[in-house]
Amino acid sequence: MTPKFLVSAVITGLLTLGSTISTAQTGAIKIVVGYPAGATSDALTRIVAEAMSRRLGQAVVVENKTGAGGMLANMAVKAAPTDGTVLLMTPVATMSIFPHSLADKVKYDPFKDFAPVAHLSNFQIGLGVGTGVPATTLKEYVSWVKSNPKDNSFYGSAGNGTLPHFFGVMFAKSAGISLQHVPYRGTAPSMQALAAGEITALSTVAADIKSMVDSNKARLLAVAGQKRSSNFPNVPTFREQGYDLVASPWYALFTTAGTPPAVVQRLAKAAMDSIADPAIQKRLQDMGLEPTGYGPERLAAIMKEDYDRWGPPIRESGFKPD
Repeated sequence: MTPKFLVSAVITGLLTLGSTISTAQTGAIKIVVGYPAGATSDALTRIVAEAMSRRLGQAVVVENKTGAGGMLANMAVKAAPTDGTVLLMTPVATMSIFPHSLADKVKYDPFKDFAPVAHLSNFQIGLGVGTGVPATTLKEYVSWVKSNPKDNSFYGSAGNGTLPHFFGVMFAKSAGISLQHVPYRGTAPSMQALAAGEITALSTVAADIKSMVDSNKARLLAVAGQKRSSNFPNVPTFREQGYDLVASPWYALFTTAGTPPAVVQRLAKAAMDSIADPAIQKRLQDMGLEPTGYGPERLAAIMKEDYDRWGPPIRESGFKPD
């Protein structure tokens, strides 16, 4: 290539990138979330969208595209233009869990079809027990299960194939006990079952069981984060009690693969600056979330770590989708 043509090619490339960035800067940005209005994921998305809009100086709108456990939203963003004008807000499940548990139904590659933008927050999984269970620690609970596994080994979750379901499998293996999973159709029915004594334990999002704990209808024995939950400062982690288990489910932003790095970085900065705002952090903490605000590289690493972490317990559970 002659110097003249080389200069021309460079100029053309810069103009193309400039046009792409300009499109992202001047047009409205859409964040697609795969869950309905009123869900925690929807509330988080709207808080972040409003904050990002102020920092980007452009409209950021939210679209609820529900269905297939959130995967319809992933498919929409996979097919979106590669200009950074369409983002995906999703929990860990669609990226690191479903490719294992719903492999035949996942029509996207989480690593090839999306560009990580920003890790927004963590939330914690916990193990709660009913008031009829004579245990205040994990070791006491394990001993109690072993004393009468026929009657004491039933734990519930919000449904087959959920992350709390598979976390129960991980805990049972770590503790050397056999637990029988009882799936319910959502969090509320599973908590009602715990209160009624239909099950003795519940693997659940810790924040969801707070009302039962506060009203002395259940006890939370442990949380599965790297550190204790701000909602339950007196509840130790699994690791503190001798079980090497960490499960920090998360919410994060992605965009379509092929989006120019400069555009991704601009979006990432707006998202991270939003999460760093003390007022935003307080709102998320009040929702039971733990603000993070990590960038694209760290999000990519976390997604891969969780993909590798959840594969074995999903296979060991013998789970088969309906």
